[in-house]
Amino acid sequence: MSDWLRGARKVVAGLKPVKAPDAPARAFRDLWPGDAARGQRLLRGEFESQGTVRPLLLSQEGGQGWTAAAGAPAWRGAAHAFAWLRDLRALGTDGARLRARDLTADWLAHGGHEPMAAVPAVVGARVSAWLGHWDFLAATAEDGFRRAIMVRLAQDARVLVAGLPDEAAHRGALAALKGGLAAAVALAEDTWIARCLRLLPAEIDRQILPDGAHVERSPAQLLLAVQDLIEIRNLIHGAGLEAPPHLALALDRAAPALRLFRHGDGGLALFNGTRDESAALVDLVLTQGQARGRAPLILGEAGFQRLQAGRTLVIADCGAPPDAQRGPSAGPAGLPRHADRFHHAGTLAFELSVGRDRMIVNCGAAPAAHSEWRDALRSTAAHSTLTLADTNSAELRDDGLGRRPDNVEAERQEANGAQWLDSSHDGYKRGFGVIHRRRLYLSDSGDDLRGEDALEGAEIPAYVIRFHLHPSVSATLQPDENAVLLRLPSGAGWRLRASRAQVALEESVYVAGEPRSTQQVVLSVEAGTASVQWGLGRVNVPGPAGDD
Repeated sequence: MSDWLRGARKVVAGLKPVKAPDAPARAFRDLWPGDAARGQRLLRGEFESQGTVRPLLLSQEGGQGWTAAAGAPAWRGAAHAFAWLRDLRALGTDGARLRARDLTADWLAHGGHEPMAAVPAVVGARVSAWLGHWDFLAATAEDGFRRAIMVRLAQDARVLVAGLPDEAAHRGALAALKGGLAAAVALAEDTWIARCLRLLPAEIDRQILPDGAHVERSPAQLLLAVQDLIEIRNLIHGAGLEAPPHLALALDRAAPALRLFRHGDGGLALFNGTRDESAALVDLVLTQGQARGRAPLILGEAGFQRLQAGRTLVIADCGAPPDAQRGPSAGPAGLPRHADRFHHAGTLAFELSVGRDRMIVNCGAAPAAHSEWRDALRSTAAHSTLTLADTNSAELRDDGLGRRPDNVEAERQEANGAQWLDSSHDGYKRGFGVIHRRRLYLSDSGDDLRGEDALEGAEIPAYVIRFHLHPSVSATLQPDENAVLLRLPSGAGWRLRASRAQVALEESVYVAGEPRSTQQVVLSVEAGTASVQWGLGRVNVPGPAGDD
């Protein structure tokens, strides 16, 4: 559908009179747990979203949480999407319920006219949140409050459904369709239901790759997309309808793909905007998704690889960034329309865990922070990979990526339990004429990981190779051996050493939840050095803690 036709449909829909019932025709409950600690912060006037805390106060309290001055677009999008309702419900007190109503009334009076409030992804999420928390938010409220919510919900839903499909190339388009379907079921609008069901298969094809990964190549976005698909399935079944076969097939692909990104502690690897997602939530999503089967070793279309032997697990990013749509880069409220909206410049980065202990990590993400901090965590230097001449392997922009690797290749071999992974990318070809190749070898016992980072080109500038450490890892520099001794919480010891590079320990940061200080092992390499070999091997270390 052209932007002009979509806009015309939405204008016409907005002019039609709205008939809103006093309450939803069909009740349903939000499936996912909130965070009571975040709920307490909301009572204090603070809203935490995606690692960023900003004031969220009533207008009479001096708040500006609905305006463009309140914070970065991603944070404001979450505020207008009522993502905070889940956390107040988790708190479960009368004070939390009253605060939810007060914030909702304030939004209806002062926030509903903001451009961010009309972004389709935000509208869809808000409609879903209102309906999924109806019992908590509105069922026992005064008639006038309930009526105001239902009128606004019906108005928003009419325009939202008229504008479907929302062709933003990221998960927001799926959230918009889910919200439209939720409203259609709640308002008993059969024609809306039929429209949403007709558009659902094509939207699933845009969102979920054939290997089950999400188009944004982000574990976090895949988790959210699986949650969306589960909610859509439940909505359809709850309305007594038959779901399109596409839906079950997508869940059958996407849920196992989610397992590939899980470390031994049950959480997700920190690639492309992913932050700490509790193991309990991932377990719940997999259970609700009725996921079967083990984690795949390869996601071919997304380009992720999983090496596992003994208790050692390596998860590596060996894929090209999403192919961004051309044309307008952002919607009217400043939210990017491309699938690479928060993509990181972390090609060929990997994470490593041993049992339940994470050892090598990426720095994490703060998608809702202002651009300086957000992009620092998106940079190549914030990932466990090679950085050439202090330059990112992909150009970071507010609307996604500019220059980026065009060709990312990976080849995998296995023999007698040992595994080899040979990968390369050309993100440094423009500007430097250099190809980065990374080779990994994991022994059959899992006690020996060897790597080589090589640069292929006529002139090789200076470069560094970084291994960011999880905050729970204790690191000691061993300068006589050009190595670092690493000790895990379990007491297990590992030694990282390298040839043709200077090994050092430097400060780093880990932003999976609250930012935490940590360290990184840095291999500094002089210009002209074509390759560096390094190894991570398990060693015996003295101390009271036992071997894992």
